[in-house]
Amino acid sequence: MSMKLIIDTDPGIDDAMAIFYAAAAPDIELVGLTTVFGNVTTDIATRNALRLAEAARVDIPVAPGATKPHTLPPFPPTSRVHGDEGFGDIPAATPQGRALNENAADFLCRMARTQPGEITLCAIGPMTNVAAALERDPEFARNIKQIVMMGGSLEEGGNITPHAEANFYHDPHAADIVCASGADVVMVGLDVTHQILCTAADFDTIAANAPELGGMLHDMSDFYLDFYQSVGKFDGCSLHDPAAVIACTHPQLFEMRTTAVEVVCDGDASGQSIPATDNRAPIRVCMGVDSDAVKALFIDRLATLRETAIRPPGAACHKILQPTLFPLVLGPLPLINASTELWPSGRRRSPAKGVGEESSRGFESLRLRHPHISFDYVGWREVW
Repeated sequence: MSMKLIIDTDPGIDDAMAIFYAAAAPDIELVGLTTVFGNVTTDIATRNALRLAEAARVDIPVAPGATKPHTLPPFPPTSRVHGDEGFGDIPAATPQGRALNENAADFLCRMARTQPGEITLCAIGPMTNVAAALERDPEFARNIKQIVMMGGSLEEGGNITPHAEANFYHDPHAADIVCASGADVVMVGLDVTHQILCTAADFDTIAANAPELGGMLHDMSDFYLDFYQSVGKFDGCSLHDPAAVIACTHPQLFEMRTTAVEVVCDGDASGQSIPATDNRAPIRVCMGVDSDAVKALFIDRLATLRETAIRPPGAACHKILQPTLFPLVLGPLPLINASTELWPSGRRRSPAKGVGEESSRGFESLRLRHPHISFDYVGWREVW
């Protein structure tokens, strides 16, 4: 039986990796996304979550959430790591769908209340929405099956300060509320995610295996890997958020320590996760990982992303023979008239290489009209 999963997210490059993994995993039923500030603003996070869901062809609700921390003043987005729009150098684009009018915390409470013991929540941004749900509904901690959070560390130190991991740092009060909630909480922090590295060669493999969505991640990774190199890390990027999603369904790949954890909420150590000094309930903290197995699972599952869903079910590869069959306008891209072929992967290629400008990629949606074929196309493609 597949696991019903909601991902609370601030997409974010590694958030995109995690969401695409969840969409591809046969043991996960992705039932919703909630958004939060962090890597980007909440408005951009919501737009990006809708784009990712549409790209992965998962029809799920997206609920916008908190725009600032539980107690602290707002933080600026981490654009140096993820780019101004969250996906590295990939420009912004408007999704076709719309977010719910329901707030993320209310959505989480409702989903847990109507399906008690069935929903796993994987939080891969600041914990603000999760803390709000816990405070809003006293039964939420019991109704939710499990909370798996990407954040913190016990022995690894920090990645945004010497003491703090970024998600906990951006809302330490919320992280502490989750740690003290008494819910079934698993912490997937830097103690393990720093051991799971994805290299440029790995992203090449991901793109080769899944040219559309894997290619999208590959293009995001250029910016992400450049950031890692700028801070002296040349062996790849950490799979922070994908590791948390994988821990939901494959806990056997992680070594866990059961201990009570609290989060420092002020001073130079703000955001640091430490052994609790009160009598709160323990949580499980991931302290070891089979990093090779986690990365292999991540890459293998991404290879199963449904490339053929980019075109309508049952659609064959259509070859267009006339040299000037149709004009195509892709937002800022130039008008193109060329002999084209729609390959089974959904990528649009021109046999007349050199027509138009240099090769460029973009996430676009369009409606294709031709005397013999007519269908909507949504995907990640290359245009010559």
